[in-house]
Amino acid sequence: MSRADILIVDDEANTLASLSRAFRLAGHDATVCDNAVRALELAKQHPFDLILSDVVMPGRDGLALLEDLRTMDIMVPVVVMSGQAHIQMAVRATQLGAMDFLEKPLSTEKLLLTVENALKLRRLESENRELRRRVGKHEVVWTGETMRRVMAQLDRVAAGETRVCIYGETGTGKELAARTIHEKSSRASGPFVTLNCAAIPSELIESELFGHEKGSFTGATQRHIGKVEQAHRGTLFLDELGDMPLALQTRLLRVLEESEVERIGGNRPVAVDVRVLVATHRNLEEMVEAGSFRRDLYHRVVVFPITLPPLRARREDIPALVEYFAQQICAQNGWKSMSFTFEAMEALQQLPWKGNIRELRNAVERVLLMAGESVDRATVEAALGSSSRSAESAGEKPVAVGEGPLAARVAEFERAAVLAELERNQRHVTNTAKALGLERSHFYKKCQQLGISLNQVGKDASQG
Repeated sequence: MSRADILIVDDEANTLASLSRAFRLAGHDATVCDNAVRALELAKQHPFDLILSDVVMPGRDGLALLEDLRTMDIMVPVVVMSGQAHIQMAVRATQLGAMDFLEKPLSTEKLLLTVENALKLRRLESENRELRRRVGKHEVVWTGETMRRVMAQLDRVAAGETRVCIYGETGTGKELAARTIHEKSSRASGPFVTLNCAAIPSELIESELFGHEKGSFTGATQRHIGKVEQAHRGTLFLDELGDMPLALQTRLLRVLEESEVERIGGNRPVAVDVRVLVATHRNLEEMVEAGSFRRDLYHRVVVFPITLPPLRARREDIPALVEYFAQQICAQNGWKSMSFTFEAMEALQQLPWKGNIRELRNAVERVLLMAGESVDRATVEAALGSSSRSAESAGEKPVAVGEGPLAARVAEFERAAVLAELERNQRHVTNTAKALGLERSHFYKKCQQLGISLNQVGKDASQG
């Protein structure tokens, strides 16, 4: 059974004591409250997995609490209970959205089954919200050999529990790679929880990661469940791990070694079942040597390193990425779909893309805003302005399709051969393709891969 965070509301002290004890013995967290007004305040401040409330209480009763929760759009599952149950009360509770109605005295077995059902409901609702949020957003788009090798690595490590460190420049899709591992793993039905260590002030990371108890420090008015516990039975993704303070690295190491976490101000460890994936744009090995990253933590998290290539090393994927982003952006804004001409795609492929895929997505949206019926080279240059310098004009050499010295030499040879044949045929595309034994469409694709501009080609035979 998964661990639940439960709020118990009842005006009888004995009931609160017995129920909270039963839940805690079963491994759950229980917060108690003796009136509906206070319960509503607690529910506003903390995302409980379940509220178990008595119906008959002084002041506002349990049904009024249920109505208040729904009015305020606090969609936590609520189970109501009563020792004075009758059909009308049960019907009213159901109409107000109660998940279940229990008669006192309560059976421990029935209570725990109810909690398990509430957790399943909570998880399904969360997954549905996440799916709606993610439609069209999280998909690895690729066509070339470079990313094929990366995807094969992601598939290989997804099947087990191996800890993975994802290296890559900012904007290369490290979180998307981690999500892919999670969704292809046996933990796919569990939560995928993320924490960017560089985006949170150092004094807040500890609480965000490990959680805290009420009153553990100034401002801690309620218990906070940290990211580690939130990821129980799922995957925790720590982005930019190289920015985590040294003091917290020690606590993270204990979580990895002991599979348990202790909240700030807590007096007992909480067992967790979490797969941890990390990512960084920094060189962790160099940080270890410099003393800014713990060596023992390094060996815990860098079991299987995967390096995501920058966009300039996978230019063959740019047309597919552009089409994907264009469809997504048009659908989100209610725009008519627009096509990109070959020359526009060629212009986009030649850009340096120092911001990688993130920059490309923003550039596509900017281009679409300025486009007419379709996107041509002029539109790209007008939209991107001075940033539309080609990689070659920026002093960058075209990146070969593939990696390593052999691939680079092969690509260099192919590039020289294609350029020489273009010159021999006075940059006549059809004749050059025929001389090289390629279909015209294949020739265009080869030129894209090799970073050869066909913007100033000679007239084709088809043009007279």
